[in-house]
Amino acid sequence: MLSESQLSGVEAEETVLDGVILTRITVKTKEAAAALGKPPGVYYTAQMDAFPDSETLTDARLHALVSALDSLLPKTGGVLVVGLGNPAVTPDALGPKCADLVLATRHIPEETRRQLRLPELREVSVLKPGVTGQTGIEAAEIVASVCKKLSPAAVIAVDALAAASVKRVATTVQLSSAGIEPGSGVGNARSALDAGTLGVPVVALGVPTVVDALSLAGDVYPDRPAPESAADYAHMMVTPRDVDTVVDSAARLLALAVNCALQKNMAPRRLLGLM
Repeated sequence: MLSESQLSGVEAEETVLDGVILTRITVKTKEAAAALGKPPGVYYTAQMDAFPDSETLTDARLHALVSALDSLLPKTGGVLVVGLGNPAVTPDALGPKCADLVLATRHIPEETRRQLRLPELREVSVLKPGVTGQTGIEAAEIVASVCKKLSPAAVIAVDALAAASVKRVATTVQLSSAGIEPGSGVGNARSALDAGTLGVPVVALGVPTVVDALSLAGDVYPDRPAPESAADYAHMMVTPRDVDTVVDSAARLLALAVNCALQKNMAPRRLLGLM
């Protein structure tokens, strides 16, 4: 949309880091936000051929994500990492799987840190609120209650996303300073997690794991008009055959990126050993 428009109030920048295409789009005005359908904020997309395996987990893909996270997060203060989604549904399990691998440090007393010979640690808390169908409580309500108690400097919300194009599925990581509206990509929007609802900056971090059937058909047959029956398929979602592997690999990459961005005094390989 951006490449085909001449919008004012929008800045775009693209860099290439060892094959990773990192695009930064800054939406500055309400008019631009309305035209793009996105709240004002900073949006990153890191495009890569595939998610790394355990042998290549510290390559340029990790460095691109850490760089983007660094630019969105406050430099000091505690951080609450929230893994959104349903762990029982594979394409939606990214958030909980990532949260399981994030290094929580708020409970580690100073004496224990010294005994373990760990460097200075940034305070990190981790939360998996589940989904409303499991708990009867909106994830935003749970996160807001925890924020009120902990008063973090920022929240990182990790969630599986829905793509507008099949080319984005399982090949991109998306980050935003504008927060996130869980379920909005699959037509089941819940209460938003953003600075307005939580009172602190919210960085959204996610990977598209599904695409709707109509978008997929449009990618495959771009010159064919949609049939009259197209509306019957509007709520069908398509996911890769190897989505379990994709989600596991993506969760590991995102968790290490979060750990590296928050624990600056520890090398990536050491953090990887603690995950």
